[in-house]
Amino acid sequence: MNGSLEPEDRILESPTITEQLSKLIDTFGWEVEDDIVVEVGGTVISGIHQGENYNKKWATPYGVRKYNKDAFIVIKNKSRSPVESSKSMDREHKPQHPYTPQSLNISEEKKTK
Repeated sequence: MNGSLEPEDRILESPTITEQLSKLIDTFGWEVEDDIVVEVGGTVISGIHQGENYNKKWATPYGVRKYNKDAFIVIKNKSRSPVESSKSMDREHKPQHPYTPQSLNISEEKKTK
């Protein structure tokens, strides 16, 4: 035999969702103590108050959540998020190339030439 199989390796069946997630978490190096959040994207919440005689086929009552056909799941590790809020500069802003607006009136440019 030319190869070896680990007991958790599957040959005939696709890996389950749990097995796929476990493998990804190991690949990313996430720890059990990390702050992991699961969110759903591709949803809509109605923000319009409907009258009594609204069209129920097209309009959704206020506050109702609908899931789009292409909704998706987002798994975030907030413990390892590199996102930081922007901070104001500690100096006066002096750009290297200051912006000077140019005239957009073409007829004025033709008069000067």
